[in-house]
Amino acid sequence: MKQEFTISIFSENHVGILTRITNVFTRRNLNIESLTTSMSALPDVHKFTIVVYSTRDEIEKVSKQIEKGIDVIKAFVLTEDEIIHQEVALYKVPTKTLLEGNEIEKLVREYGARILEVTKEYTVIEKTGHQNETQELFDKMDKYGVVQFTRSGRISVTKSKDELLDNYLRNLESKKNGLTAN
Repeated sequence: MKQEFTISIFSENHVGILTRITNVFTRRNLNIESLTTSMSALPDVHKFTIVVYSTRDEIEKVSKQIEKGIDVIKAFVLTEDEIIHQEVALYKVPTKTLLEGNEIEKLVREYGARILEVTKEYTVIEKTGHQNETQELFDKMDKYGVVQFTRSGRISVTKSKDELLDNYLRNLESKKNGLTAN
């Protein structure tokens, strides 16, 4: 059964690695719902956060294939209950609409959004939350004339107390030391 998975991929930060990673999904005809890249908490380690709808079996195969990449350190397949995640959405509305009534202001308060910038021509509103929350706010604000809308990809951290990559690297080091001690 297909479900939503978040894949956290840790790698060195080299040119072309993103293309190689996304090609794995393309070859398997899997659509990437969200993709975010950033540095990680570990020095010189980059993190890719990818959201995909797939079966567990298929996504495990994808993960293993990604890990075969020379620059990839490790890929972790995570489910909704293993992570804390957010997305950021920006909504640009005409300031005139904001001044003509208090509907948008009510929505901003109701959804825990905030106003980032106000000019004579436009107002930019920011909402942080899950995709369904940012989409719901868009749907309600759109009837008042959203001029521009954009949403970031998912960012996430695991619910485990340690970084999964730290644990993985410690285990690798232990195995290596165990082999060299013999």
